[in-house]
Amino acid sequence: MKLSPKTITFALLLCATSARAADPVYLNPNAPLEARVNDLLSQMTLKQKISQLIDQAAPVYNDILDVPGYGWWNEALHGVARNGVATVFPQAIGLAATWDEKLMLQVASSISDEARAKYQIAKLNYDTARYQGLTFFSPNINIFRDPRWGRGHETYGEDPFLTGRLAVNFIGGMQGNDPKFLKTVATAKHFAVHSGPEATRHSFDAQVSQHDLFDTYLPQFEMAVKEGKVESVMSAYNRVNGEPASAGTVLLGDILRKKWGFKGYVVTDCWALSDIYNGHHYLQTLEQTVAAAIKAGVDLECGDAMTKGLGNAIKQGLLTEKDLDMPLKRLFSVRFRLGMFEPKGTVSYDKIPFSVVDSSQNRALALLAAQKSMVLLKNEGQILPLSSAVKSIAVIGPTADEQSVLLGNYNGIPSSSTTILQGLEAEAKTRNIALKYAQGSAIGGNVTTGYAEAVQTAKSADVVVMVLGITPHQEGEENENKENPSGDRSSIQLPQVQEDLLKAVVATGKPVVLVLTGGSSQAISYAKDKVPAILATWYSGEEGGKAVANTLFGTNNPAGRLPITFYAGLQDLPAFDDYSMKNRTYRYYSGTPLWGFGYGLSYSTFAYSSLNLSSATAKAGDSITVTVKVKNTSSRDGDEVSQLYIQPKNAPSYAPKIWLAGFVRNTLKAGEERSLSFKLTPRELGLVDEKGERSMVAGEYTVFVGGSQPRDAGNAGVSLVLKIQ
Repeated sequence: MKLSPKTITFALLLCATSARAADPVYLNPNAPLEARVNDLLSQMTLKQKISQLIDQAAPVYNDILDVPGYGWWNEALHGVARNGVATVFPQAIGLAATWDEKLMLQVASSISDEARAKYQIAKLNYDTARYQGLTFFSPNINIFRDPRWGRGHETYGEDPFLTGRLAVNFIGGMQGNDPKFLKTVATAKHFAVHSGPEATRHSFDAQVSQHDLFDTYLPQFEMAVKEGKVESVMSAYNRVNGEPASAGTVLLGDILRKKWGFKGYVVTDCWALSDIYNGHHYLQTLEQTVAAAIKAGVDLECGDAMTKGLGNAIKQGLLTEKDLDMPLKRLFSVRFRLGMFEPKGTVSYDKIPFSVVDSSQNRALALLAAQKSMVLLKNEGQILPLSSAVKSIAVIGPTADEQSVLLGNYNGIPSSSTTILQGLEAEAKTRNIALKYAQGSAIGGNVTTGYAEAVQTAKSADVVVMVLGITPHQEGEENENKENPSGDRSSIQLPQVQEDLLKAVVATGKPVVLVLTGGSSQAISYAKDKVPAILATWYSGEEGGKAVANTLFGTNNPAGRLPITFYAGLQDLPAFDDYSMKNRTYRYYSGTPLWGFGYGLSYSTFAYSSLNLSSATAKAGDSITVTVKVKNTSSRDGDEVSQLYIQPKNAPSYAPKIWLAGFVRNTLKAGEERSLSFKLTPRELGLVDEKGERSMVAGEYTVFVGGSQPRDAGNAGVSLVLKIQ
């Protein structure tokens, strides 16, 4: 039978397609991962290889390869961000205020569910643009060392141990627990010694002692790498002790790779490589910069310096093509482990339905997280929860009906949200309570024309709820908004126009509850002295308004704790650009704060007893088990955050005065008593010396367990002395 030319052509094409599908090792799911990666790379030209080393990786097509492009830059700080509708959980600082590791794991698992579901839609649409992928630039685990830093609310606060524990759980929820495939990739950022000032981050050299480096700035990153098994680390813009963080052999090579054994990939902060020669003037040319970054251990650039400079760097002999193999292997290993080259239906995470996005379950979890994040700072005369005798409420303040105090930054878009005013209105309606609202003032500025209405509204009510504070427009990243281009704050006082509004309302004699919005320490000395009740609400997510209302009316019993110190002002603090930890954070601060790290009240009361150490003495290398009983001594069910602190009695001058070494959040029914157990390893018991080495140092140490720090007045807690020999 004679075949037509058209039939022959079709048959040849069919054979070629079948051979292509069956032949490449990189598409064989049964081949070892290393063999699949090596096979893929062996088919790529130098130009194609270079195109894979930037955040917007180009597609690669030839006779053998069919590699889609990929956008490595995605955001998920407190929900899938910049990718349409998604559940918006409380901002990171609010999640930290929950002091709840299990909740953090649950929140991150829900975020990664939504991420996977969104990715499946993007893949069906051949959409490989930015923010459509599975590799996320979260969490931000820098230490919030200074309240002026605009990005502090993106972090888990000022303590390395709390930050590390929360980061490990966030990473676990994002990356999943499948033995073969990653659910998504988490990226611990910004490595390292990075917490402002924002305006000079592209040229600033953070000078830091070895003690502070290993005692404060690196422990949480080490926990993320060793315990969290984080797959990615983002290098920072700044220099550290003279060496660029994005081309530093000490940070990226000696510490991250060699000392900690990090096997994942390093991505630069966006356009950080151009800073090395334009901002830091550390190197003279683009080619020198990209060569130094590759040799230091950078695998991926967020930016375009690699594509512009690598070809010439190789021509100039600064690099060889072989130098690109390791970065490429790390990057493609991750893409394989994310299941991007697997046959359809073989990756369980691909089966997550799109219905999880903005689901009722995730919205309920956002409400729970917001409720758990509420920190009750003051409740004089037990004004809260509001009693049934309250028949009218005045809600006053510029952030009461402001959506930005729900969303924070690096946020998704909720399908619906509840402002604080809306939450209070809904709750008041169900209770037959009359509610009136007056804005009173703008967030800043000096316009006082709204004061008169606010005062009259207050006078007409039984109780006044004042909603004051700041928004992400007053604190944030450099150039994030026009109101404050630097992102940082020059003052931590409540804006004067709001302070004066508060004084005018307090002068009416009506009982006032202050609901404070914002993501950082605010110096509210007047409010602490004059206002009966104060509730810190952070940037509380899409259900934040409901959570505030639930808390004020008592359906939510607050138990959040401060993840930062609330200072009375900046007068005691060192210069913003001084990276020494002396007189910073609760571990080193010698002044008197408004409220300390770990502080928070409840509508329940708790008592501690029966503290016991497995041994009253220890020597280098020993671990100690601490047991204690905690009891809910009230008639109301509630959560208690039990905190274990260590205080050295005669520590070296460079050592912290106190440090957190354990914590757990539990729900206890009225009258319930529970036994707790903490294990203190040489890590928790050790001190970092001036050379940066951690070891157990002989001396006496007070081990304290309670609901806050031991130095908080009236704190219920118990202590014993441990001797280290």
